[in-house]
Amino acid sequence: MELNNEDDDRATPRSVLGRRLRRLRETAGLSQRALADKVGYPHTYLSRVERGEQLPSEALAEALDAHFATDGLFVELLSMAQDLSIPDYGRAVLHGEAKAARIQVFESSLIPGLLQTDDYAHALIRKSLPGEHEERVNELAAARMRRKRVFDKAEPPFYWAIMDEAGLRRPVGGAKCMTGQIHHILTMARLPHTSIQILPFREGEHPLLAGSLTLLTLRNGTTTGYAESFASGESVESPRRVLQLTQRFDIARSMALPESGSLDLIRSYLRDYEDEEDS
Repeated sequence: MELNNEDDDRATPRSVLGRRLRRLRETAGLSQRALADKVGYPHTYLSRVERGEQLPSEALAEALDAHFATDGLFVELLSMAQDLSIPDYGRAVLHGEAKAARIQVFESSLIPGLLQTDDYAHALIRKSLPGEHEERVNELAAARMRRKRVFDKAEPPFYWAIMDEAGLRRPVGGAKCMTGQIHHILTMARLPHTSIQILPFREGEHPLLAGSLTLLTLRNGTTTGYAESFASGESVESPRRVLQLTQRFDIARSMALPESGSLDLIRSYLRDYEDEEDS
C-alpha cells in the first residue's frame, strides 16, 4: 500500500482510500459519472469518498475492488478507517472479540453490541452523538455491524450475554425498531453456541448496575476484561482485577432468569411492541 507522508491527513486510511480511488479512476480514463455508472452508485457519493468526506459502504468498497481488480484493497482500507473511528478501548474489544474462544457480556441498560440490529445501532448512535453528521453515524454503525462477523467463523466463539431487563424495556428507535431487534435476539438465541439471559427488575440491585462488562477468553484460557460506563472504558488485564470482574459477572448470572424464562420474558416484550405497532 502506497503512503505519502507529506502531511498527517494524507497518511490516514480514509485519505489513502480517497486518493487511491481517484488515481485508479483517472488512470482508467474515467470521469466520476462514468465510474458511477459502472459500479451503480451516485457520482456525488463517489466524489465525497474521493475527497475523504465520507467512507464508502462495504458494498461500494467491494464493487470498487471488483471493478479495479484490486484484491480487497478498498475493503481493507475501509476496515482500517472504521477501526480508527472507534475509541481506543472500543478497538481493544473489537480486536479481542476476533480472537476470543468465549465472549461473556453484561449490559445494564441496552442490547449488547453483538446482538444489535443495524436499525437499533443507528438509532442509539444518532441519539448518543447529538448534532453529528449522518455520515459519521453510518460509519460507527457499520463498524458495530462488522463486529458480528465473529459469528460467521467456522468455529464461532461461545457467546454468553446477560442483559438487564431495562435493555428490553427501553424503546430505542421506537416500537418498530424494537420489534425487529427482539426478533433478532430470539433468532440469535437459537444458535448452539449462544446463551442469552435477562436479569429482571424484580431482583433489585446487582453488582453491575452502572455500566457494561465484557470478558474475553482466548483458547489458552487467558481472560481479559473490558469495563465501560458513560463515554469511557478501560481494558483490564491484571489477574486480580479480572477475577473481581468475573465474580461480579457470576453474581449477575446467578440473579438472572434461566434461559427458558429469559426467552419467555423476551417474547412478552415482543408482543407488547407488536401491539404498540398495530395500535
